[in-house]
Amino acid sequence: MIKTTKIKNKIKKFFKKYTFKNIILLFLTICIAFAGIIILWASTLTLPDFKTFTEQRLQSSTKIYDNTGKILLYNVNQDIKRTVIPYEDMGTNIKNATIAIEDAEFYNHKGIRITSIIRATVWAKLTGKRVSGGSTITQQLIKNTLLTPKRTLARKIKEWMLAVKLEQVMDKDSILALYLNQAPYGGNLYGIEEASKTFFAKAPKDLTLAESAYLAAIPNGPTYFSPYGKNKNKLEDRKNLVLRRMLEVKLIDEVAYNKALEEKIVFQPQQPSNIAAPHFVFFIKDYLESKYGQDAVAVGGLQVTTTLDYELQKKAEEITLKNAKINETSWNGSNAAVVVIDPKTGHILSMIGSRDYFDKTIDGNFNVTTAARQPGSSFKPIVYAEALRKGYTEDTTLFDVKTEFNASCSPTGKPLPGHGGAICYMPDNYDNAFRGPMKLKDALAQSINVIAVKLLYLAGIPDSIKLAHDLGITTLNDPTRYGLSLVIGGGETTLLDMTSVYGVFANNGIRHPYTSILSIKDSSGTVLEEYKDNSYEVLDSNIPRQISDMLADNGARVPTFGANSPLVIPGHEVAVKTGTTNNNKDAWTIGYTPSVVVGVWVGNNDNKPMKKGGASLAGPIWNGIMKQALANKPAEYFDKPDPINPNIPAVLRGFWQGGDTFRTDTTSGGLATSYTPSETQQEQSITNVHTILYWIDKSNPLGGRPINPERDSQYTNWEYGVANWWANNKAKYKIITSADAPLGYDTNHTSEMKPIFEIIGLTNEVYAKNDTISITINQKTTNLIKKIDVFVNNSYIASLKSYPFTTSFTPNEITNIQQNNTLRIIGYDTNGNVGEITNNFFVETN
Repeated sequence: MIKTTKIKNKIKKFFKKYTFKNIILLFLTICIAFAGIIILWASTLTLPDFKTFTEQRLQSSTKIYDNTGKILLYNVNQDIKRTVIPYEDMGTNIKNATIAIEDAEFYNHKGIRITSIIRATVWAKLTGKRVSGGSTITQQLIKNTLLTPKRTLARKIKEWMLAVKLEQVMDKDSILALYLNQAPYGGNLYGIEEASKTFFAKAPKDLTLAESAYLAAIPNGPTYFSPYGKNKNKLEDRKNLVLRRMLEVKLIDEVAYNKALEEKIVFQPQQPSNIAAPHFVFFIKDYLESKYGQDAVAVGGLQVTTTLDYELQKKAEEITLKNAKINETSWNGSNAAVVVIDPKTGHILSMIGSRDYFDKTIDGNFNVTTAARQPGSSFKPIVYAEALRKGYTEDTTLFDVKTEFNASCSPTGKPLPGHGGAICYMPDNYDNAFRGPMKLKDALAQSINVIAVKLLYLAGIPDSIKLAHDLGITTLNDPTRYGLSLVIGGGETTLLDMTSVYGVFANNGIRHPYTSILSIKDSSGTVLEEYKDNSYEVLDSNIPRQISDMLADNGARVPTFGANSPLVIPGHEVAVKTGTTNNNKDAWTIGYTPSVVVGVWVGNNDNKPMKKGGASLAGPIWNGIMKQALANKPAEYFDKPDPINPNIPAVLRGFWQGGDTFRTDTTSGGLATSYTPSETQQEQSITNVHTILYWIDKSNPLGGRPINPERDSQYTNWEYGVANWWANNKAKYKIITSADAPLGYDTNHTSEMKPIFEIIGLTNEVYAKNDTISITINQKTTNLIKKIDVFVNNSYIASLKSYPFTTSFTPNEITNIQQNNTLRIIGYDTNGNVGEITNNFFVETN
């Protein structure tokens, strides 16, 4: 046994020793073989003619279409501009700036940098992080001009090999010249000559250091870093990065660096190009580049069908430009932006980022629809929705009185002792007037600020911001930054987000996130992306139905806007809200029907104040575009909200004069009972006027009355304003006490008073479907009958209003007829008493 064990151990040692060596040898053999294959493959690679660059770009250009897929909005490389110039004419500044930011070791490597390749491949795989900056200028030239945009290992290897090969047949200066002659600078601009002339109206060799830094910054993201786009601050940051890199690699000194930082650069006005709906098109292009990459958009031959309704877009552009010029002349409001969305799908039907994309005087290329602006009172419906969700109703009444909202300040707006640094907050309404008690419905329709601020306190700032995010707001990401002024526009949002939010109200609480894409296909016709309905419920349907009911009530708006304001669309029920920010810097109007939402912003990009606000400036544009969107469409009406629950606290149902109430029957004068019909009941509150915080606990408004309401930080200041108002106005109101409640109960509505009926004519036989069944309803009590309703299986058959109460029906004319059916009779007497009787009958089902 001992001998056998020794032999086994020797065998194990042998295999352990030589197996490890064999594995190493096998690995080296595979590596050598793989390297040999790569070398053989590389030897077959040829360098194509760089002169075919323009033709390649045109043939494989991305095309963007409207929602019909027929109208071409933009051909990414149409009318491509590129002028080749020699290396000597490019100037030192742009060469150095480009080398510093793209490839500081350009003159030292042989086409590739091994360390960068390892960092961008092996290290990226190990860490799971994407590493940028791995490509040399030579690699970028190969990638951008000779290879497809598809990202594969084979393509990357080919890029490395061609880069090495190019360096063997071409000197560095020629490679840099080729790179700068091919570099993309946005839209149809390629090459440093066209970029220099377009942006600065000068030759490349005449570019200043700062101008060169800007141009070196752009190719990394031509659309994103466009000086005509929305990311000018990002372009500024990258320009500064270019200068910093030039300093680090000693291509400039500190003096030149500081001088370039201080240099004021003015870009030339953007020139019109062959493009339709430009703000929308570049919104699409930004999306495509962020998802599929710049190469795919430039030469991938993508076919993009968007959601844009081009006919509506054209009309909307005309309306916007016409009214914006009127606003500029009359009210100092030079610009306007528009978004139109289909709330049932989230499709963006129209997007206008300014009155004129090519108008440099108003910074027209900037897309205001995606810019963060204060929304003014157009934010109020979001807060109202949160309040409704917590149990408040359209009839809940709050006091529009002068109110101090900082608990560290006195009711009159002065810091309390020990709070000298407190910033007191007493908001005014648009007209500096106060109206006393107001229902929420009227306060929202008339855009009353004090009521809205109180409601935000009751609804809660964190919960209101959370709902805003759920509805589609992508800003307001730090709730601790915002106070009660949020409800009147104290936080910034975008027109695109706000229009999408109103789409949730239009669609009864169902959110369809906005989308601009119907389909994207690659050059071979393969579908890369297609619209899918990603809707989800944000609000119980009764909440948006209440919001729509408030915003669509033109009568409730009249005291503020008049009966025939731009917010009215004859023949259509529309819900609409305006917004105006401090000093009239922003004017908003957003409104909807069940099938379309239109959002409009008016203002100045430099934030200069205007002479008027929301409805006056944005209203006419909104009105004109909404009429166009509804042209040839049938009238639609909003679903009505549920009746207010009569069992919730009285103050939530609008009884501001006191939270204790009693109900009487209007026919008998006695206290209402369970038999008293709701239509003959009258509820009255015992006069005891207080702020709403006296009657409800804001953390649980549907719960019981607070024991110590003064513990609420806002109670003292709110109560002060209400008490002052009541002291000055109580003579206008009837004072009701508990002594005014009747001692007796309703005698007209009791169990004995209910009408009793019998059905004559219905038999136990089995009826054929085409039989005519005739019945007579006899009254067995002395009540004077007002009406009798007849139902079969809950399907309405007839209303009988005079004696004799006779009717007939045929089973096959009733949609839900069955073998065993229920005939139900409901009768009402003149006092409102209700009696009911049911009988079954049978019908042949064959």
